[in-house]
Amino acid sequence: MKGKAVLTVVAIGLAGTLLAMGVAHISDSSAGEKNLVAPAATPAIIARGAYLARLGDCAACHSIPGKPAYSGGLRMAIPIGAIYTSNITPDSNNGIGRMSLSDFDRALRFGVAEGHSLYPAMPFTSYYNTRPDDVAALYTYFKYGVPAAAVPNRPNDIVFPLSMRWPLTFWRWFFAPSPKPFAASPGMDPQLAQGAYFVEGLGHCGECHTPRAVTMQVEATTPAGGAAFLSGAVIENYFAPSLRNSGPGTLGAWSEEELAQFLETGANAQGIAFGSMSDVIIHSTQYMTPADALATAKYLKSLRNPDEAPATRFSYDATEHLALKNGDAGKSGAMIYLNNCAACHRPDGVGYERAFPGLAGNPVVQAGNPQSLISIVLEGSQTPRTARTPAQFTMPRFAWRLSDKDVADVVNFIRTSWGNNASPVSPAEVAGTRESLQRRQASTKTPGQ
Repeated sequence: MKGKAVLTVVAIGLAGTLLAMGVAHISDSSAGEKNLVAPAATPAIIARGAYLARLGDCAACHSIPGKPAYSGGLRMAIPIGAIYTSNITPDSNNGIGRMSLSDFDRALRFGVAEGHSLYPAMPFTSYYNTRPDDVAALYTYFKYGVPAAAVPNRPNDIVFPLSMRWPLTFWRWFFAPSPKPFAASPGMDPQLAQGAYFVEGLGHCGECHTPRAVTMQVEATTPAGGAAFLSGAVIENYFAPSLRNSGPGTLGAWSEEELAQFLETGANAQGIAFGSMSDVIIHSTQYMTPADALATAKYLKSLRNPDEAPATRFSYDATEHLALKNGDAGKSGAMIYLNNCAACHRPDGVGYERAFPGLAGNPVVQAGNPQSLISIVLEGSQTPRTARTPAQFTMPRFAWRLSDKDVADVVNFIRTSWGNNASPVSPAEVAGTRESLQRRQASTKTPGQ
C-alpha cells in the first residue's frame, strides 16, 4: 500500500513537471511579435546600429581577446555553474545569420531564442524598452555591419537537471518587465527623456547599480519602482555605487558636466572608473555623443526622492593632513597609508586629478558598503584607456603584502579621514572579500584557454 502511494506521488509529480514543460514550450514558442519587416540595410541604419551596439555594451560580453568580434565565448559564472556568451555575428551556422528581425527582437526584448528562454545574464530585462526603429537598426548592424565568424558556441557548464531551461519561462513571467517601447511621460523634458531611455534601457545601468531580490530580479527597473532604483549593489566583489542624487556615498556632489565627463573618459576631478565600470567606459560610454552623455547626466541628477538626504558638496577637514604633515601617524592605519598609499593619493587625500583619484569626499570611499574599497586594496586597479585618456595608470595589488587587519586598518583610516565619515570595517569582512575574490578568479578561468 505504501509503495502504491509513493508511485502515485511520483506519477503526479512527473505529470505536473511535463505539464509545466509543455506550458513553458508553448509560451516560449508564441513569445514576441511576428512578421516584423527588416529595413533596407542603408549605411545610415548600419551606423545607427553600430552606435546602439556600443551603447548596449554588446562587445563586453560577446567579444573576448583573441577571438573575432562578437563571436562569443565569455565565461559567466552563475550559482548553478557557468554559461558562455553566444556568437552574434551573421554566421549562418553558429551566429544569427538565420535570424529574422522577429527572432532578433524576441531575443533582445523578450528573452527568448531558439524556442527557449534565455538566462537573464542577457539583460533583456533592461532591453525590453528598446524602440522598434532601434531594434531594427541593431539587427541590421549585426547582420550586415559585422563580419561573420565561424566560431562554434560553447556548451554551458551546468549539469542536468539544472540545465533544463523551462523554469526560466516562469521566472520571466513573474519577474521580467513586459516588453514595451520606451515612451516619455507627458510633459517630460526631452533631454531627461533621452537620458532615461539610455539609463533604463540599452545602458542597463540598473543591472549592476540596483540591488536584487532573493529571486535575482532587480528590485526596481525605473524610478517608479522606488528608492531602490540605482541605489547601489554588490556585483563581482565590488559595490557598484549609488547613482542617485543624494547624500554621501552617492553622486550627489557631482555636477552634470562632471558626470558627462566621467562617462566619456572614465575620469573626472571627483573619481576614476574601476572594476567592471572600466569595461563599460572602454567598450561603451566613451563613444557616446556629447548630447547623450549630458542627457544621461541630467537624468541621473534628477533621481532623488523627497525623503532622501539632499545632495551637498563635501566639506574637507585638514586635521589628518596636518597630523601627517607634522609627523604624527598615531591614528590607526595612518602608517600603513603613508607606506603604501600616500605616494599616489597624497597625505592630504586629494590625489592627482585623472591619474590617482582623490580619496577625500570620494563616494566610493564614503559608501555604506565598503566592499569596493577593500577589493581595490586587495586586487589593485587600472584606469581605463580611452581615446581622450590614452595614458593608463595602475594601482598594484596589496593582497600579498597586507594582512586582513592591515587592510581593515588602512580602509578605516581612509573612510574616516579628511572629512570622510563612513562606518568601520572589520578584519573578518576583509577575510571574506579576500576569499570571495580568490574563488571568483578560479571560477572565471575558461578551460582550454
